[in-house]
Amino acid sequence: MYEEVLSKVVIAGKMRNLSERSITTYCKNLEQFFRFSQKDPSLINMQDVYEFILSKKCAGIKSTTINNYYAAVRFFFRYVLHTPWDEDLVPRMIKEFYLPKVMSDEEIEKLLENACNLKHKAMFALMYSSGLRVSEVCHLDYEDISRKAMHVHVKKTKNRMDHYSILSERALDILTEYWYKCGRPRGILFPSKATKSYITVSGMETAFSHARRRAGLSKDFTCHTLRHSFATHLLEDGVDIRYIQVLLGHRSPLSTELYLHVSDKTLMGIRSPFDTRAEKE
Repeated sequence: MYEEVLSKVVIAGKMRNLSERSITTYCKNLEQFFRFSQKDPSLINMQDVYEFILSKKCAGIKSTTINNYYAAVRFFFRYVLHTPWDEDLVPRMIKEFYLPKVMSDEEIEKLLENACNLKHKAMFALMYSSGLRVSEVCHLDYEDISRKAMHVHVKKTKNRMDHYSILSERALDILTEYWYKCGRPRGILFPSKATKSYITVSGMETAFSHARRRAGLSKDFTCHTLRHSFATHLLEDGVDIRYIQVLLGHRSPLSTELYLHVSDKTLMGIRSPFDTRAEKE
């Protein structure tokens, strides 16, 4: 029903070099918006947007998710309808701030032990040992792994910024075992059995959920928890936060400073002034 207008969204997204995943998400969110408004997309106005966003808020949808709908509809207004956007009538939701979950050493070991196969175990190991996003590990190629330099070339990142991260010896051992036992793949490092193309993010998220349940770990843990754990554990081990920013591929130091709130300050040698000042008396 909305194929023609959604095709315009796809073209506008490609013209602005948005990722395929972002374009797909925009289209899915816009389909919901169009069904809600029950109007010809060319006749939609800001009042329709206001009612749609309000309905999501009243339904108890989280602000982060609502902002995803907001971004999709605003993109449609600006680049397809070429209509001004009224920030006063429909403002972006203020997001709640939650500290990311972090796994302990023991929990990471349990996760690896309960991976359903060697491929998933190798991918989990890289997510933790190199701080990779799930999409980044899914899109690794054979040549992205350097045994000599002990680094991983991270491409196709969320912020379009290639970078290098460290490769641990233990992760390399698991990766080497996988490579020899699973057909010595060249090109795509973790090919999908079904398509022979890159394994999908949703497929890895499902594999993580299965391993997490078998290991008896918290349902709050996700693939991204391994990246959070990498950064937090490095900080607790005394690594300068500027180096962690580089390894994570963050453009802004503000993104990395989040981990200052998460790490165990006692491991960083920080003592409360309530103790230190009392000792001087």
